[in-house]
Amino acid sequence: MNQLYQDNFPHMTPAWSRIFNIVAERAEGSYIYTDDGKKLLDFTSGIGVTNTGHCHPKVVEAIREQAGLFLHAQANIVIHKPMLQLIEELCTVVPPSLDSFYFANSGAEALENAVKIAKVATGRQNVIVFGGSFHGRTHATMALTTSKTIYRSGFAPLPAGVYVAPFPYAFNLNMTEEEAGQFALEQLEHLLASQTAPKETAAILIETVLGEGGYIVPPASFIKGLREICDKHGIMLIFDEVQSGFGRTGKWFALEHFGVVPDIITAAKGIASGMPLSAVFTRPEIMKKLDVGSIGGTYGGNAVACAAGVATIRAMREEKMIENAAEKGIQLMTGLRKLQEEYPQIGDVRGLGLMVGTEFVMDGSQAKAKPLVKEIIHKAEEKGLLLLSCGTYDNTLRWIPPLNVTAGQINDGLKIFGESLKETIK
Repeated sequence: MNQLYQDNFPHMTPAWSRIFNIVAERAEGSYIYTDDGKKLLDFTSGIGVTNTGHCHPKVVEAIREQAGLFLHAQANIVIHKPMLQLIEELCTVVPPSLDSFYFANSGAEALENAVKIAKVATGRQNVIVFGGSFHGRTHATMALTTSKTIYRSGFAPLPAGVYVAPFPYAFNLNMTEEEAGQFALEQLEHLLASQTAPKETAAILIETVLGEGGYIVPPASFIKGLREICDKHGIMLIFDEVQSGFGRTGKWFALEHFGVVPDIITAAKGIASGMPLSAVFTRPEIMKKLDVGSIGGTYGGNAVACAAGVATIRAMREEKMIENAAEKGIQLMTGLRKLQEEYPQIGDVRGLGLMVGTEFVMDGSQAKAKPLVKEIIHKAEEKGLLLLSCGTYDNTLRWIPPLNVTAGQINDGLKIFGESLKETIK
């Protein structure tokens, strides 16, 4: 490590975990280049953020141009063109009925505000989330998060009124997807009968594809069942598309795979290719129930971030990145399933588009597989590939390449992964 790292990194809080011991100098497309000359194929995309690849030229140019015009235009004071242009672009990709927008900086802020909106709209106080969920690390979103105790431990008491229902995790439940979906719906109905009555339940909040909890795709029948339950009881249905949105699953939003439109969507990560921007989308009649000034923030809808968001959506459309994500996702899943035939330690391969998980088990145990997955990640890094883990036990590898990844890069990633498996699993 260079002197800059040695002198300054010790001052960074140790609470911020670090997976790789590298210092990045620059990045382009699907690659990160380190200060000591290494070229790394990045299949983490900054945890699903750089969906257009690192430093996409059109996004970089939009940022440069806007930085010379207006860095900060506080939304309560100044209406700036990039926000209006972003709204115009969003109206072409968000479900048409959800055409009232609120902008913030992070996914956690979007989630907090979505819950606030649901509570005001319904006059109710409770929220139902699902096992394995990750919705953020602020005080309120910690209460909504159940993927790992590390995100909550030591911070109690957390806000009350949050109830947890089982997610239809078919592999873990040893059920078919349809069986898992039916089981989860029955347990949700039981929760509404035993712990939080429908008349006091403001929202059911779910990641449309479970992210940090293990990259788990729910069956369409389950998502449709949620919509029916919410309609029956007047409960707001909130889809957390922070990680699954903006092309990640081969659709603009993962909800398109299920044919269900929620009452509220939250988005962040891939919305602006790395600039801090998040959003809440809902119906105008819901947003109008809020008191003026009840939601807001100094940096929400930052001019430069909005300009990046506009360029991101346009680049995705012009370069057919959504279609590419669907196509390359099939290539990736096919390659991973071939490796699964060779290595029984890969218990499950699942995903949509370029949001793919490979879950490892050892002697039937998820917990026992954690050291193996960690070793595979570091072996892959040595060979030039960056991967991340997820799941309660960190026993699932998540594959999150940029949406403009090439077939050759997918093959390179699979080759390195295969070599890492061969050297790690004896």
